[in-house]
Amino acid sequence: MTTFVVVVVLIVVLGGLFFAAANRRATARRNELENAKADARRWVERLGGQVMSLTGTDEASKQALADAAERYTAAGSQMDQVQTAEQARLVTKTALEGLYYIRAARSAMGMDPGPDLPEDRDQREAGRVTDDRRVSVEGHDYEASPRPGANTPHYYPGGRVAGRPVPQGWYSEPWWKPALVAGAWGVGTFLLFDAMFSGMAGIPDAAAWESGYDAGQADAMADADAGGDAGGDTGGDFGGDMGGDGGGWGDFGGGDFGDF
Repeated sequence: MTTFVVVVVLIVVLGGLFFAAANRRATARRNELENAKADARRWVERLGGQVMSLTGTDEASKQALADAAERYTAAGSQMDQVQTAEQARLVTKTALEGLYYIRAARSAMGMDPGPDLPEDRDQREAGRVTDDRRVSVEGHDYEASPRPGANTPHYYPGGRVAGRPVPQGWYSEPWWKPALVAGAWGVGTFLLFDAMFSGMAGIPDAAAWESGYDAGQADAMADADAGGDAGGDTGGDFGGDMGGDGGGWGDFGGGDFGDF
């Protein structure tokens, strides 16, 4: 009888410890999610305030503001679907990308671009345009510059598109957009990257760019594993072209717009 009582007590104690540990983990996950959502809302509201208050004065600033507005719409749509902390962080990434377009638009208009923004690993690895370049690839002319201009009105904040790096800079046309939409690069893009960025400091060489897809896929797999149940239909909406056509963000809020 005594042995039976001891076994019962041990089961009860172990069950209580298991329940307490599970409850702590669930609480920690909830807190992480709420903190990530609050951070994402802050960046989305800041982006919304800038999108609503600025009007472009030339082609470069108008294009950059249009791209910022696209990211704002996408971030609002993503925010409505957030169920995990990883998804909330992806909303933050979309909003920050939009704010990079805002900085570019303000610079193009001769305004103070505002405070520096966080830079992620993909941006650092992609590098940035440091020289004015004009190249001809397969009979088509392309230009790149560290500054906006009449011939380079299209900005990209730098990062990875379809697994390969695209340097931060101003371009004559958005040559990366087909890959952004289709999720894969065309055959001739390797030649364009090689011609446009060969020898430019801080930018991967063409061989590294060509092998970037495999590295990008590995990163994507790691992100998927870290995200846990962030996959599925909702997770899919967060990938690919983060521009999307989802619904806008209803409440522009106060935000921290005074920093700009």
